[in-house]
Amino acid sequence: MTSPELLSLIFFHLTLVFFVLDLANAQGLKVGFYQQTCPSAEAIIKNTTAQYISRAPSLAPALLRMHFHDCFVNGCDGSVLINSTKNNVAEKDSAPDLSLRGFQVIDGVKTAVEKECPGVVSCADILALVARDAVSMVTNTIH
Repeated sequence: MTSPELLSLIFFHLTLVFFVLDLANAQGLKVGFYQQTCPSAEAIIKNTTAQYISRAPSLAPALLRMHFHDCFVNGCDGSVLINSTKNNVAEKDSAPDLSLRGFQVIDGVKTAVEKECPGVVSCADILALVARDAVSMVTNTIH
């Protein structure tokens, strides 16, 4: 895939995700949303995401896809991140989600955020911000 094709594909998916976010999230996650409760959240998320994306840029579209899958059924709720138990097959283990990748990025970012602000930033918001930052990082390197 050439750079213009990749950029077009990323732009299309990003537009779709933002449309879904707008419909699914009544409160609306926005830049600075955690400024009062966890002022460093966005910086931690961006910096930690950058560590992963710098080593594996192909994770950016995978993370965007994961975010889309999370938002698709019942809104953006982080349910795609939940692990199965012996009594319950989780969403991430359902057929449409078996090919998702990048869970280690979300886990790494969540760990970093929890060190600074335990119990403040939701997994759904972390997934949304990671997808945004990862796509932005890759898009900026194409230009």
